[in-house]
Amino acid sequence: MVINTFSQRLPTLDRLGVTDPFNVSSSEVATEWLNAFSAAISQNDTAAVVDLFLDDGFWKDVIALTWDLRTFEGRKDIKRLLDARLAATGLHELCLSQESLKEPVLQKVYDDLVWLRFCFGFSTKHGKGTAVVYLVPLPDSKWKAYSLLTCLDSLTDFPQKVGPLRNGRSGSEEKRREETEFSNNDPTVLVIGAGHVGLETAARLKYMGVPTLIIDKKPRVGDSWRERYKTLCLHHSIWYSQMPYLKFPSTWPVYIPAPKLADWLEAYASFLELDIWSSSTITKTSWNDSTKIWTVEVNRGGKGTRILTVKHLVFATGSAGRPRVPDVPGKASFKGSVLHSSEFKSGAHHTGKKAIVVGCGNSAHDIAQDFYRHGVDVTMYQRSSTFVISVESMKAVLGVAYRDDFPTELADTYGTSLPWAVARRLHQRMTPMIAETTDKAILDGLAEAGFKTNLGLHDAGIISLYLERGGGYYINTGASQSIIDGHIKIKNGSAIESFTENGLRFADGTELQGDVVVFATGYGDVRDFMRDVCGDEIASKIPRVWGLDEEGQTAGVWRYCGHDGLWFANGNLALARFHSLHLAMQIKAIEEGILNKADVVI
Repeated sequence: MVINTFSQRLPTLDRLGVTDPFNVSSSEVATEWLNAFSAAISQNDTAAVVDLFLDDGFWKDVIALTWDLRTFEGRKDIKRLLDARLAATGLHELCLSQESLKEPVLQKVYDDLVWLRFCFGFSTKHGKGTAVVYLVPLPDSKWKAYSLLTCLDSLTDFPQKVGPLRNGRSGSEEKRREETEFSNNDPTVLVIGAGHVGLETAARLKYMGVPTLIIDKKPRVGDSWRERYKTLCLHHSIWYSQMPYLKFPSTWPVYIPAPKLADWLEAYASFLELDIWSSSTITKTSWNDSTKIWTVEVNRGGKGTRILTVKHLVFATGSAGRPRVPDVPGKASFKGSVLHSSEFKSGAHHTGKKAIVVGCGNSAHDIAQDFYRHGVDVTMYQRSSTFVISVESMKAVLGVAYRDDFPTELADTYGTSLPWAVARRLHQRMTPMIAETTDKAILDGLAEAGFKTNLGLHDAGIISLYLERGGGYYINTGASQSIIDGHIKIKNGSAIESFTENGLRFADGTELQGDVVVFATGYGDVRDFMRDVCGDEIASKIPRVWGLDEEGQTAGVWRYCGHDGLWFANGNLALARFHSLHLAMQIKAIEEGILNKADVVI
């Protein structure tokens, strides 16, 4: 059982002193609350606004009021936000959404947890957005806000050039070559990394009119996926992993193979006419703090060197740093081969041999399963317990909204609508429930096989592990059954002591024989590549990238990281799809003089 160290409580019916909140009109309740909220906003009456919230209510903002990703907890904190930003933001034109999927609805989350969810549109001085409200009942038949999200969707004067705003025709091949070469100008933004995150970020910027160049050290777009182990597939569904502007074909499998995704990314870059220099690396950078401009020297492989002056560097180099391999004594004496998981391609090269996989996350399981399928005698060494969840249960965790008949953009908005403090409490209920029902058989089988599992950080499951650690879990796509059936053997309970000539020796005196040892032991700090490019002085000003800050927001990613003109963009396909828009709007707002970070003080 998790030790309860968090002060936040869910607004259960018992806590609120309510027994039957169902005999109401959802639309009437939402309208009454929004009318009162709108009146208080229009009068700039911040005290009246906060009176519409529970004492421990939340206001979560995605760049609408704060130009940042922020969460304010409790009336005092919410009032602090409003006193600082309400007048400056010019929140107005609040309009209740009545269309399908956005209309007010009473939701029974659990038997003791009921809230009324609804959406409203709003405008600010510079944009339009969507709000999601969660109201809870009180004994006097009043309803108050437990949580409110305000999310900016677009900039009024600088909308994305899509739909009716798209260009009339594409340029000639010669014009496209000039654009890609930046023959007559330098880009405003330099995106480092042509993986899915870099492409999505650059696409957002391009279609907001911000000249953007992507550089990547690989020869082809998609190589970061193409060069991974051959059996790699996305562990999230195709609906959850859609990309902006261009959806995956409806004929594609639910879980996309990495080679297929690699080719898609290459096509995506071509179809969206993104400007990319492949086989290119940055050899030198300097930052002028007076002009707020970067000077960047780029080695273009066989095309010489180019010096660019840009205003923004966006690091889209992945969710981790350099491959991390433990320093195990005696490696020189080992007669076999040693790989990091990033170097592994296929178990076919080791048929009939013995393999040891060190680690128990997604990659470790995939690699162990691939070894088994290719006739390799494989043992997985488990250093600590692992959170395991089935792909079926992941659908419940991510919400039922990611499907063919539900708009992806709205699913994203609902997915981010609750602050992490609330979502964590919900996951603390959901995770043990899944473990005792849907996933019970697989977890019991793993326990019998000696594989140690857990319920994630704070017993909050996979989302907590992903957001706070970026790993420590396995989404079961088949390897768990192979462990249960004995096809993948397990070693744990004792630390690795050293290599031997023929394998690994452990502190308990046992030895594992192996012809190949694969360290699926993760990666280093996200800032590693930025430090290589920008130097120690710049890196010292970036306190943290990834993990959660004190408000439950991802630190340093998709938002101001601590240094002007320097941004980090990383995460899975869903996070990149959603937040690439918010990063692009921040950069566009800076370039158009709308946003001056020094003016946003809360």
